[in-house]
Amino acid sequence: MFLIAGLGNPGEEYEHTRHNAGFDTVDALADELGVRYWKNEGGALTAKASYHGHELLLVKPQSFMNTSGGPVSKLAKAYKVAPDHLIVIHDELDIDPGTIRCKFGGGHAGHNGLRSICDKLGTRDWFRIRIGIGRPPGRKPVVDWVLSRPRSKDDTEAFEHAVDQGAQAVLFLIDNGLEKTQAKFN
Repeated sequence: MFLIAGLGNPGEEYEHTRHNAGFDTVDALADELGVRYWKNEGGALTAKASYHGHELLLVKPQSFMNTSGGPVSKLAKAYKVAPDHLIVIHDELDIDPGTIRCKFGGGHAGHNGLRSICDKLGTRDWFRIRIGIGRPPGRKPVVDWVLSRPRSKDDTEAFEHAVDQGAQAVLFLIDNGLEKTQAKFN
């Protein structure tokens, strides 16, 4: 089984914001896989799907971003998912909008959702699909940038493209491993 966790904040005011790129990517993946049923479980919305002989648990933690590690670790333990079968999808300031990067392991780079997962799991060794949102323009505060929605047509298209690419990268990773996924998507 693979546990695929998209990070974001619950609530209508955060829907489709840059910080909810993980939620949007998991939703795109659910659409691709024909998922129709979500349930509340372990502090998250979860859904099950099958893909090429693999069982997938799609997860959207419903605690806020900064405490995502609680639901992710609780579900990983309940479903006996090892860290090397965990794929976390999150927004990334240091990657250009419209692009994604895939990697295994690494730090949290100040991302509080990743910090929470690292702390709760006791390891940094899991897959990450990083959805590029870029840095805020001018002197706009980072918090205002990540909690806002893309506004212009170009920004919206770049965000949607990255979300779609992130969903495709998850499936490609499961089929082909990290090296080929990085060659194709990075």
